[in-house]
Amino acid sequence: MFLRAKTRIKDGKEHRYWSVVENRRVSGGKTIQRQVLYLGEIAGGQHAQWSRALEAFDEGTGRMAQIALFPEDRALAAEMPEAVQVRLKDFELHRLRQWGACWLALELWEQLQLDAFWQKRLPPSQKGTSWLNVLKTLSCYRLIDPGSEWRLHRQWWDRSAMGDLLGEDAALAESHKLYRCRISLWSRTACRL
Repeated sequence: MFLRAKTRIKDGKEHRYWSVVENRRVSGGKTIQRQVLYLGEIAGGQHAQWSRALEAFDEGTGRMAQIALFPEDRALAAEMPEAVQVRLKDFELHRLRQWGACWLALELWEQLQLDAFWQKRLPPSQKGTSWLNVLKTLSCYRLIDPGSEWRLHRQWWDRSAMGDLLGEDAALAESHKLYRCRISLWSRTACRL
C-alpha cells in the first residue's frame, strides 16, 4: 500500500487529493491498483495547521519542538529548517478496519435507548461476559454485513472496529458465546409468545 496524490487544477488553483492505494496481482500476471481509502484534499490552510500542530521530542534539548511535515516529492522551505520529509513509498497501513459503519450502528443503538431495555434482561455472566456487548455486536453485524455467527467470529470481528468501540477483545466474539446469546434470546422471546 502507498499514498497517492492526484493534482487537479480547479478555478485556476492547484488542488491535491490524497488516497491510500494498494497493488493487486490478477490473472495473467497483471497488476491493478485499488483505492483502499480516500483521504481527500489537504488545502494550503490545513497544510499550515498540520505543520504547526506536529511536535517531536528533541533529544538534544530534552523538549518538544514543532516541526513541519512535507511529502518527499516537495522541496523543503528554506525558512523551515526543522522540517521532516516523509518517504511516501515506504508508508504502509496495517490492520485496516471498518470503523464508520460500526460507530453509526452503535450510535443508532444509543438513540433507540436499547441499553435500558436489554440491560436487565441480559446481565453479565459470572465469568465476566458482557452479554449486552455480545448482543450489540450481533445486532451491528446483522445490520452492516449480515452473515452467520461463524463468519462474524472468523472474519468480521477482526475487520471491524467493534472491539475498540465496545472496549472488548476477541474473546467477546467467540463462536460459542455468539450462538449462546442468539439461542438465549430466541428461547426467551419464544416462551413469551
